[in-house]
Amino acid sequence: MTDTAATAADDQAGVIAFLADPASYAVPPGSVGRIETHGAMVFLAGGEAWKIKRAVRFPYMDFSTLEKRRAVCEREIEVNRIWAPQLYLGCVPITREGDGRLAFGGRGRPVEWAVRMRRFAQSDLAGNVAAGQGVGGDLARALADAAFDSHASAPRIGDARGAERVARLVNSVSRNLAGLPATAGDADIFGERAHEQLGRAAAVLDARAGKGFVRRCHGDLHLGNIVLWQGRPVLFDAIEFDEEIASIDTLYDLAFLLMDLDQRRLRGAANAVLNRYLWRSQQELDLDGLAALPLFLGLRAGVRALVAAERAEQEQAVAGGKDAAARRTAEARSYMRAALAYLDPPPPELVAVGGLSGTGKSTLAAALAPDVGPSPGAVHLRSDLERKSLFGCGETERLGADGYAEAATARVYETLNDKARRTLAAGHGAIVDAVFARPGERERLEALSAGAGARLRALWLTASPATMVERVAGRRNDASDATVDVVRMQLGYDTGPLSPAWRIVDAGGPTHTTVSAAKAILSD
Repeated sequence: MTDTAATAADDQAGVIAFLADPASYAVPPGSVGRIETHGAMVFLAGGEAWKIKRAVRFPYMDFSTLEKRRAVCEREIEVNRIWAPQLYLGCVPITREGDGRLAFGGRGRPVEWAVRMRRFAQSDLAGNVAAGQGVGGDLARALADAAFDSHASAPRIGDARGAERVARLVNSVSRNLAGLPATAGDADIFGERAHEQLGRAAAVLDARAGKGFVRRCHGDLHLGNIVLWQGRPVLFDAIEFDEEIASIDTLYDLAFLLMDLDQRRLRGAANAVLNRYLWRSQQELDLDGLAALPLFLGLRAGVRALVAAERAEQEQAVAGGKDAAARRTAEARSYMRAALAYLDPPPPELVAVGGLSGTGKSTLAAALAPDVGPSPGAVHLRSDLERKSLFGCGETERLGADGYAEAATARVYETLNDKARRTLAAGHGAIVDAVFARPGERERLEALSAGAGARLRALWLTASPATMVERVAGRRNDASDATVDVVRMQLGYDTGPLSPAWRIVDAGGPTHTTVSAAKAILSD
């Protein structure tokens, strides 16, 4: 922090005391809560929240003067009303009145500016929900939908230099990490690995930028900036202080959410979010863009390490802040380890799950996907969903007979193979879930894996006819259109011999038993 910023921070002491005092508010609350970040303070008073910017200056963020804080507060309102108009109420000056007292929006001279927000329960923050009860399938899908919808409506940036834009970011994060004691030791290897991944992804980053995938995004899309408002995820607290930081590849925006879930040990939820997003997108360049995901995840973890390291420096400067500084330092180093791991991903993998309807293919594939290939796990290519996309139908909308004609089925398998090929070419993992009743369908997937240089590990699920019929009869709100009659028809198929690539799994028991058996086979 510069001397100018330090002086401004000292001048904020009176404003902080004013906002912390219940008597300052028109309807005095019983108490005033406080939330602090490295760049802001939020005061929770009754049904409202008042947010001021800290008078700080970092290499990438400058709030050191009153005018800069006014401008950034106004920009925060403007940006966040796109996603959360119900939360952002306005930008209000805190004024020094003639008698020397401070007031909200008085007639005196502004001494600070505050973002006025509608307060929400802290228990409704997605991060707190995740910490308390995890992230189930419905919430994971809702999070993916919120991210995708924000990107679909985000303004496009007319710049085809995608790799150059990311290179500036890599250089900035690496340089700032090198300047902080908590992260300096790993900064060089971070920079080396990040530039290696940038080299791998440069062509696709430029292609994505040229096709409009660089947009004015949220920019800070982690679980702490998503609230479950009236039961649905609402994005808030988007980046407002730097258009460059927020004008990014949409997959880089999504990567913060994926990394945050992964670091909370919610890899399954991160995988579900990725797969839901990709299914909503149906864009080839999003599959191709997975080549940049290790870089994007590494950068996001690096940014988190940087913020934690800066907070450690702030805490160290506060009397009695030694323990808090030590915790922040440990957090910074943990994120640096994660960043380096993301930047050194394992090789791509291809897994197939086949079997007749009712054997539990999709359930097993979803359970296996988080552990297949680089973080946050495999792209789950499900024939039921691809068939619905082919006909422009919703996930649970039933198809007519045309949807299951031989020509339609052939197109579904072509789509599955093409997406698997693209995913592997991007260096990511894929798990393909389909009946694979015909030898030719299995043979084409085996040829695909050989051509991609990726080992195919294929599972063939079996169960008793009674079990298959019972499972299909009990399905609700599922993408599969299989009925009991379909199961009975499939039981008459001549599926032909399985090649050695396919291993048989008894899937007639509980799901956890099937998953354990499949994981044992895949670990061979």
